[in-house]
Amino acid sequence: MKKHREIVSQFLKKYSMGHESIDMNFSCSTFMREMEQGLEGELSSLKMLPSYLSAHKEILLEEPVIVLDAGGTNFRSAVVHFDKDKKPVIENYSLFPMPGAKGQVSKEEFFGTIIGYIGPLLNKSKKIGFCFSYPSEILPNGDGRLIQFTKEVKVKGLEGEVIGENLLKTMKNQGFTDYKDIVLLNDTAATLLGGKASCLDRQFDSFIGFILGTGTNTCYIEENINIKKLENQIPVIGSMIINIESGGYDKNKRGIIDDEFDRDTANPGEYLHEKMISGRYIGGLISSVIKKGINEGLFSKEFSQSSVKLKEVTTQEMNEFLYYPYGDNRLACYGNYEDKIIIYHIIDSMMERAAKLTAIHLSSIILKTGKGKNPCSPVCIAAEGSLLYKSKLFKDKLNYYVKQFMNDEMGIYCEFIKGEDATLTGAAIAALAI
Repeated sequence: MKKHREIVSQFLKKYSMGHESIDMNFSCSTFMREMEQGLEGELSSLKMLPSYLSAHKEILLEEPVIVLDAGGTNFRSAVVHFDKDKKPVIENYSLFPMPGAKGQVSKEEFFGTIIGYIGPLLNKSKKIGFCFSYPSEILPNGDGRLIQFTKEVKVKGLEGEVIGENLLKTMKNQGFTDYKDIVLLNDTAATLLGGKASCLDRQFDSFIGFILGTGTNTCYIEENINIKKLENQIPVIGSMIINIESGGYDKNKRGIIDDEFDRDTANPGEYLHEKMISGRYIGGLISSVIKKGINEGLFSKEFSQSSVKLKEVTTQEMNEFLYYPYGDNRLACYGNYEDKIIIYHIIDSMMERAAKLTAIHLSSIILKTGKGKNPCSPVCIAAEGSLLYKSKLFKDKLNYYVKQFMNDEMGIYCEFIKGEDATLTGAAIAALAI
């Protein structure tokens, strides 16, 4: 068995795809430098987008809010209020396909579809909290201007447009004339707020919002005085949530197969970090590694011939193989006993790299803030996402780097929490703050 692991290790090393060569200290310094440059408004692959949202406001009780959540795959809607015990109550919940996720739609079709989804809710409240999981410049009035779509969602004519304003305009055109206040926030900010609300009785030094599902992103709480690009525009005293847009980070140590895979995506050269670790891409990336391994002779003749039918493996199919390597899933159906072991070690190594990169980014954020030095008051990482919680390998590998690097080497401490429906409750909290 050891020889198979060594074969895979040498193969990945040849194409600069191994995790072993990633220097965590150097990588943290580089990530923090990009954070600083983004906060100063200088050129950076980290957009460091201000949210204009405080994480410290009191939650209004017994007031309903219409909540929307536009994710990478699904669009969710609900009505949320907080009871006298500050517990969220979610009603009228619905799940729909995300417009533009299965093929390009027009701007008009995009908003028209959403109004079709949420029409039955529009008489429930005058406030809308819209969790929008795509890079957007949040405006001081709480609305947001779309920078670009990611996760392969395609909507023609929407980039550069103000989301809430367009939604309200479409609402009016379809006969819904009641005035609505709308707040747009990223899913990481919503996760942070929702996660914080789920543990009000706990003592944490600070909070991070972290998403690792179809896509990936992080946000954190930054002191206003450090947000240099908003100097003289916001109070010096205070803090706000910053949406890092970490999926766009482009300073990771990348390999030859990373670059080859990137060229075949819908947006080459963009969101390079996301393409190395997120659920939307990592299955395809590992498929590219397997195909390169076929060309290098890592697999049997039987597997090489059968793999023509394999095409791109999804992240879910990859996970099915890890649980059932001798089952009837797509990856398990081809090749012999040794082929399965090679496939396992390829997936294992790529997930190891993804976990290491994730630990680097989370460590960098904590180090940047100077928080989390007391193990009795760690930084709370409110985390959501299918890859984080459903992957057979990822979470254990991430926990290893949290212990080995964060705790033992850097002396910083964090705790992951999963708030129930955190993005929905977080969006409600944001809307109640206006």
